[in-house]
Amino acid sequence: MKEAILNLARVILLTMAILFTGSFRAQENPNDEVFKLKNNKAFKKGEFLSYRLHYGVIDAGIATLEVTHEEREVSGRPTYHVVALGKSIGAFDWFFKVRDRYESYIDKEALVPMAFIRRVDEGGYKINQNYVYNHPRKQVISEGKVYDIPREINDVQDMISAFYYARALDYSKAKPGDVFTINSFVDNEIFPLKIKYIGKETINTSKGKFKCIKFRPVIQKGRIFKSEEDLNVWISDDENKIPVRAQANILVGSVKMDLMEYRGLANPLALVK
Repeated sequence: MKEAILNLARVILLTMAILFTGSFRAQENPNDEVFKLKNNKAFKKGEFLSYRLHYGVIDAGIATLEVTHEEREVSGRPTYHVVALGKSIGAFDWFFKVRDRYESYIDKEALVPMAFIRRVDEGGYKINQNYVYNHPRKQVISEGKVYDIPREINDVQDMISAFYYARALDYSKAKPGDVFTINSFVDNEIFPLKIKYIGKETINTSKGKFKCIKFRPVIQKGRIFKSEEDLNVWISDDENKIPVRAQANILVGSVKMDLMEYRGLANPLALVK
């Protein structure tokens, strides 16, 4: 159950995932041709999203994502600074305490990560990761080690930037069954997140009725999920494209994550009055 809830949260951060330290090395001779302009109308500085995670009828955790107002250049390029926090609450916190913090510095024009920070404490299991992305050289630097990105892969993401990159994609011509792939660097290797477009759907939430676009991340059945259709994500059918709900049927119950609070959005929400 614990593993299922944590994996759901990670998948959502990828669809849809501590300032700079001296361990971060600047990229050498960044090539502007590598950083291709993306048309981002989906988010802006000051955006704040909050979600409640449920395991069955139990409130299990809270996750927040914020595009801060910080102005910072990385290797001479302006960035968005995104902070994502996750923590367990209530009874779940009593037997499996989670305190996670993720940060990403995302290039404003190209929507690719320049640096990624991960501080995870899950039931006493801790992970500390610092990644620096050298896109011109197709490399990721982590703790003094250099990892090469395959030449055929462009716009490689981190666990947080993938969420914002996906929101900036154009789904207006998508048809049911279309699959979008977002390649991310996770735990020192490339993770290709594939999401299948299902169609449009209106859903009821505690925050109102939303017009949504439904996606289904392509998953492997057996270890956590009963079938390949057991994880679904609904995002607002507007220019914000914020996740409104994620729901999964797992081998030992069901997990759901709902939007609880939002502010600082770049566009009006697709609420049904």
